[in-house]
Amino acid sequence: GPRAMEFSVPDELHEYMRTHGVFSMFESAVRRLVQAQPEDPLAFLIKEGFAKPEVPRIIIAGPPASGKGTQCKLIVAEYGVVHISTGDLLRAEVQEGTARGVEAKEFMEQGQLVPDRILIDMVRERLLQEDCVQHGWLLDGFPRTRAQAIALQEANIFPDVFILVDVPDDDLVERVVGRRLDPDTGRIYHMKFYPPPAEIVGRLQQRPDDN
Repeated sequence: GPRAMEFSVPDELHEYMRTHGVFSMFESAVRRLVQAQPEDPLAFLIKEGFAKPEVPRIIIAGPPASGKGTQCKLIVAEYGVVHISTGDLLRAEVQEGTARGVEAKEFMEQGQLVPDRILIDMVRERLLQEDCVQHGWLLDGFPRTRAQAIALQEANIFPDVFILVDVPDDDLVERVVGRRLDPDTGRIYHMKFYPPPAEIVGRLQQRPDDN
């Protein structure tokens, strides 16, 4: 195959390139080029590759009751990224009655996991939409499997940051046991750490995934 061209930077230019972020600028431009795969790479780099500021690309993972949802809200508020969860994507597809949604619903109604190929297609398409390209994204709870992670790599989708919310098991159990959902408002309470008003206690429910 063709041999890669070597490129070396003179020692006296290293400090300039580091100070002005030249290395990261080129890395970002090449990443965009690989993702877009335009017919005219040079024109793309001139127009798009160096024109737009880099946007955050974040993956966050953590067990139920780890506080991941709270962290997602803080990250979105701070950086203005688009929060994407596979659960929300699945519910939207099912509600809209898309072909993927109909197929996913069949698996869910049988108590089975939705196949990776459906989740991968949904996530890949969502990350390429304009709001994610413009503002960056926060991918919540995906990938969960090796196949999903490889699929992201093959689609040239790479995070800048991976956040793992790690909480001791005993704390998780305590949080889950006491957590309650208000079905009328969607608000989450905790019987010990964030007690609900007395007048709504009777209607509170345990979340379906808190088991």
